[in-house]
Amino acid sequence: MRKPFVYALLVFCSLLFIAPLFWAVTTALKSQTELYLFPPKWIPSVWKFSNFAEAWTVQPFNVFLRNTVVVTLMSTLGQLISCALVAYGFARFAFKGRDFLFLVVLATMMIPWEVTMIPQYMEFNYLGWINTLKPLIVPSWFGSAYFIFLLRQFILTIPRELDEAATIDGASKMGIFARIIVPLMGPSLILVAVFQMMNCWNDYLGPLIFLNDQMKYTLTLGLSQFKGMYGVDMQSIMAITVLISIPPLAVFFFAQRFIVGGIAGTGIKG
Repeated sequence: MRKPFVYALLVFCSLLFIAPLFWAVTTALKSQTELYLFPPKWIPSVWKFSNFAEAWTVQPFNVFLRNTVVVTLMSTLGQLISCALVAYGFARFAFKGRDFLFLVVLATMMIPWEVTMIPQYMEFNYLGWINTLKPLIVPSWFGSAYFIFLLRQFILTIPRELDEAATIDGASKMGIFARIIVPLMGPSLILVAVFQMMNCWNDYLGPLIFLNDQMKYTLTLGLSQFKGMYGVDMQSIMAITVLISIPPLAVFFFAQRFIVGGIAGTGIKG
């Protein structure tokens, strides 16, 4: 009886997580008359797929989507390059103060972003970056402490004999990094990319602080404005919410095996 009980428990927990998403999808497809029925009607009588197109055209969501894609791609690229290089330096180079600097990097994870929010705003305002996408992109090119730690731990699991063999063949340090370390770091790099993409795609506080022009808004900020203007139009709000949720769900679904592999392969060495 143990296995059926475990499966039943897993199915029940899965339904708890799926129910809100299912409700959002069915609400987006309902007509106005079925929206506020009591008891609530889970399956609409008529599936109105036109709700998605109508809700998308009310606001310039095409512009919001373009801004979000630009921020997400550039931020993810910046995190991959900067974190991989810094992690490689901490894992493979021996220099004075290395361990202390690594502890300093890890200590920054204990500082919440809300503490540095005002100094960052003052800095970006001095640079003239307010109401541009630069505050949402440029900081990612200076690395993240969590991702640096994650990639460093993975590099420490790679045998140094590979580096020594490449050095004998005449490879430079950057050659070793590009030809040996980076290919072996594939699962961990995909893990970093997925996490960073989801963080950027769902970021609301950053765009809210640094952006003023509607044509610079991201999807999360556009959805917030849409909810403020159409607070009672629940089907349109749900339609936009479902459309915005599709890309991160799809990325997570297709990359979940790499996520598990990246975490399992990180190890605890060092």
